[in-house]
Amino acid sequence: MPKQGYHHGNLRQALVEAALALIEAKGPAGFTLSEAAKDAGVTPAAVYRHFVGREDLIAEAARQGYAIFADLMEHAYESGQPSALASFEATGRAYLAFARRYPGHYIAMFESGIAPNRSSALSDAASRAARVLERAAEGLSQRIPPEKRPPPQMFSAHVWAMSHGVVELFARGEVGAKSPFSPEDLLESGIGIYLRGLGLIPPDA
Repeated sequence: MPKQGYHHGNLRQALVEAALALIEAKGPAGFTLSEAAKDAGVTPAAVYRHFVGREDLIAEAARQGYAIFADLMEHAYESGQPSALASFEATGRAYLAFARRYPGHYIAMFESGIAPNRSSALSDAASRAARVLERAAEGLSQRIPPEKRPPPQMFSAHVWAMSHGVVELFARGEVGAKSPFSPEDLLESGIGIYLRGLGLIPPDA
């Protein structure tokens, strides 16, 4: 049922929340601005007072997603301190937890075709999330001799790609691939293999 009674002060957020529900249900290309307006309980014309078009609305959903994502990553990183290894592993698990808890935001961020450099606000939010993982990678990589140490950006990109792959293939509900192992186990073992290859975990650990 359409929501009623939104006043001017929170209409923008009501439209974002309507868009998130539609993105989750139909995908980023499966809804119109008119549908978002209807679900927010306003006329289509009201949308254009806040967003220039559907992509602008999705971009705001993505920006908010990156902000939530960065907060979760920060919390995960801090929860592992002072252990660099625990902090690094926690940020990987936070990626999976975010995708499960905020599917609409996740899709807006990574599957909508909206580039992070679309706006400075979106770019800043995406960069903040990336910096958390880079900081975790940098702290852990200090254990590697300088001549064998990968750049933190490369180190973190590898784990980001691994986390993203596990989410896309095995943690997306009915659309995901089937595996006899949980996404958590797949990610933990994958990160473990990667870290052993860098000499950061003993082979028999």
